This record gives sequence, structure tokens and C-alpha cells, in this order.
Amino acid sequence: MATINMTPGDLELGRDRGRIGKPIEIPLLENFGFDSQLGPFYLGFWNAVAYITGGIFTFIWLMVMFAQVNYNPVAFAKYFVVLQIDPPSSRYGLSFPPLNEGGWWLIATFFLTVSIFAWYMHIYTRAKALGIKPYLAYGFTGAIALYLVIYIIRPVWMGDWSEAPAHGIKALLDWTNNVSVRYGNFYYNPFHMLSIFFLLGSTLLLAMHAGTIWALEKYAAHEEWNEIQAPGTGTERAQLFWRWCMGFNANAYSIHLWAFWFAWLCGITGALGVFFSMPDFVNNWFQWGIEAGINYPQGPTPPVSLP
Repeated sequence: MATINMTPGDLELGRDRGRIGKPIEIPLLENFGFDSQLGPFYLGFWNAVAYITGGIFTFIWLMVMFAQVNYNPVAFAKYFVVLQIDPPSSRYGLSFPPLNEGGWWLIATFFLTVSIFAWYMHIYTRAKALGIKPYLAYGFTGAIALYLVIYIIRPVWMGDWSEAPAHGIKALLDWTNNVSVRYGNFYYNPFHMLSIFFLLGSTLLLAMHAGTIWALEKYAAHEEWNEIQAPGTGTERAQLFWRWCMGFNANAYSIHLWAFWFAWLCGITGALGVFFSMPDFVNNWFQWGIEAGINYPQGPTPPVSLP
């Protein structure tokens, strides 16, 4: 069996090590593939900021939508999916409107943005404190980039908060569809093509990795770093399996490397696709596809003769 040589040294986690509460055991979690221990968790400054500002956003979002149904809990539950907080209308531009005409949206978006960046700082500082590379934080920047482009960068560039989506479940789906229709169909947007490729590729890589490790559980393949170099182990069998299937080796390091870049690029290319969908850059992706040679030019409509 191969062993891991750990670098000695104390982790600077603070006097109380940043944990609140005591761990509890929930055996039910083991039925879902988790460890039965729940907690304790690290709070810290950035995590507290993330929870507080995220809670304020959630409170504003729910209460404004609750007011839209006259505080009727039955109607709130019934129409929850279609309720939303709308951004300011186009006549306000980037100015601050009255609360009921988009002001609540601006306030909620501010707290949501602070919460997202605070959570980024939380996972970044925790990785540094534990002596590991902050790749989780780096990966999170892909999602942050997509969020910033959709809610802040693109609307500011266009000088109009109404270009951002409303806060709501159906509202976000409607916004995605409407932007696609307005700018000639996202199907012909090359960055959208790449984003979908990386999205589906991420699910494929995760399924490949999970299926391989699960299939080799009896060989302790889930203990990857403990036996990655030992002959006859689960990881070696997995590497042989994929070499036989694909012609080249996939190991416990490379599969995670591919999965990371696929997942990160999904958000980055999606952000680029949304950002360039505006009159300043591409006004019609279908026409862009014709000019790029990936669509057939549209010919004249053939005459229709009625009997």
C-alpha cells in the first residue's frame, strides 16, 4: 500500500478553531452516501456576512412577493413559482426608482451580491487556513462571472436596469428565453454552444468518475490517495479500464482536472455569450451564423398559389 507523507505543522485556525456547536450523529444520512456526523461548522467573519446578507436578500424577496398576494399564505404557496420582484423599468435607466417600482429589486440585488462575494472570501480564506490550494474558490469564479454579467455588468453597459432578470423562479427562465428571442436565438451563439458543451461534458465526466469509483468500491477505490500507486488496487484497475476504453489513461488526478475546467468554463463561456448579446456587439445571432458560415442564407419565400 502506498502511504501519504503529511507535512508537519500547526494550522492557524484561531483560539477556538472557529467552530460553533458540537457534532451530532444522524445515521439516516448514511443511507444517502454521507457520513453520519453533522457539524460542527466554521463560522468566521466572511461566513457570517454571507449568511446575514443572504438572509436579508431572502427576506426582502419573500416579503415583497408575499405582499403581492395580500399576505395570503394559500395564494403565496399556489403562485410562488410565478411571483417575482421586477427590476426598474427602462424609463429609470440606472437611477434609483421608488421601492415598489424596482427599488426593492436594487436593494435585494445589492445584498445578494454582497452575500455571494462574502461566500467566495469564506471558502478562499478557509482553504488558505487549512493549507490547501483555493481551487474551490477559483471554480466559484465561473458562477460569479455569469451572475455579474447577467445582473450587473450587462445592464450597466446598456445603461438600463430593466435588462436584468427579475428575482423569481419563472422570471429567470422567461428572461433567458426573451433574450434569446430578441437577439436571434441563442442556439447560434457560439459561446452558448460552448457553455452547453461544457455543461453536458461536466455531467458526463462526473458520471464517468462516480460510476468508476462506485464500481470499484470493493477494491477500496474511494481511498484514492492511499492506494493510487499500489499495484492491483481499485485505482489501478480504473486506470486500466479507461485506457482500454479510450486509448489513454484517466487517473484520479486527471479526471478531477478535466471536471474542474469543464465546470468553470461552463460559467465563463455562458457569461461571454450573454454579454455579447446586445446591440453594441451582436444584434442577431442567426444572422451572425449566416455571416460566419454555420447557417444557410435565407432565400426568398417561394410563391404560394391557392387552387
